[in-house]
Amino acid sequence: MQPPLLKQHGGKRERAWQGHPFFSGGFRPFFLFASLFAVFAVTLWLLELLGNDTIDTRLAPVEWHKHEMLFGYTSAVIAGFLFTAVPNWTGRLPVVGYRLMAIFALWLAGRVAMLLGESVPYTVIATIEAAFLPVLGLVIAREIISGKNWRNIKVLVPVLGLGLTNIWFHIDVATGGMGAAPVRMGFTAILILLMLIGGRIIPSFTRNWLTRQEPGKLPVPFNRFDVGVTAGSALVLLLWVFLEQPFLGPLFAIFGILHIVRLARWAGLRTLPNPLLLVLHIFYAFIPTGFLTLAVGMWFDLPQVNVAALHVFGIGAVGGMTIAVMVRASLGHTGRTLASSGVLNLAMSMVGISMALRVAGAIWPEYDWAVTGSALAWIVAFGLFAFKVGPWLLVPRAKRG
Repeated sequence: MQPPLLKQHGGKRERAWQGHPFFSGGFRPFFLFASLFAVFAVTLWLLELLGNDTIDTRLAPVEWHKHEMLFGYTSAVIAGFLFTAVPNWTGRLPVVGYRLMAIFALWLAGRVAMLLGESVPYTVIATIEAAFLPVLGLVIAREIISGKNWRNIKVLVPVLGLGLTNIWFHIDVATGGMGAAPVRMGFTAILILLMLIGGRIIPSFTRNWLTRQEPGKLPVPFNRFDVGVTAGSALVLLLWVFLEQPFLGPLFAIFGILHIVRLARWAGLRTLPNPLLLVLHIFYAFIPTGFLTLAVGMWFDLPQVNVAALHVFGIGAVGGMTIAVMVRASLGHTGRTLASSGVLNLAMSMVGISMALRVAGAIWPEYDWAVTGSALAWIVAFGLFAFKVGPWLLVPRAKRG
């Protein structure tokens, strides 16, 4: 067996893929199709809200919407990020070419399966759709374990947990449930992943940039405080999955405040001149905002505020962090300067606008225009991303200088 061909990019070894550049890195297919699917799925959902029967699947439209945003869109971004980051963590060659095609096809098959109607047994739909996340988890596990990169083994826990939660969702729906607890568990797994990865990359990227600026405050490195806040938050979120009880309100408030303290330690105010860094701090702030919103909703038994909290998490934290990471990773790994543009700044800003409008629509249901506006802002955000970044993902890496 011949050794894999290697090539150099900026001092890094990469597996040489002789086919189309679209499959020369995991971020390329997964980031592009995540953005396209984000537009497609929310467009269908908006048309459904406006009275058109556009979502004709085995699931109720609202169940399909929740599932596809959590386990469809988000899983694609997670895959693109991990296939890009893990080689840097382990020193191993990235997954490219036919292996990448097969894994991407599995994700795509899941999205198609979830649109099938009554003519296909739900067990077939669920089996096809639920296969992607466990396969992704096993591939990433192999890379981390083979590379003896034990410090990042913790990232596998929420990824594999998300895969098991997806299976739980399908079982719950197949047995007559609404998937409510699995959806909360899906949020839990994704938020834990954001706490882990965000807690690593945000202070790291910020420190790297600030050291080249004027002397001043630098981010506090990851330490026992971060471990405690993340572990405690995970425990509270797990309790929330199974116990929607008012006594959890004060706990969410406590950890919301602790996340604000955590964020304040990362010198975010010094990143104002750098939009690519600033948005990471802003969107991470929606994690404590979601905690505090949920604290109010649970403590005072306000269901509409609980719904608002889910959209603070889902649109603000998850949607915002994922688009910010996709922009940054796409710039860096296609050979472009790490500097945002007017189009990309607008795209990321529209995610924040989408969240604000959706929260308003949840708290004040009579403002139904706010929900429509939120969906349109989301569509514009990811449409702009696909328009601006998509062409970069289809061509070879740019040569600087």
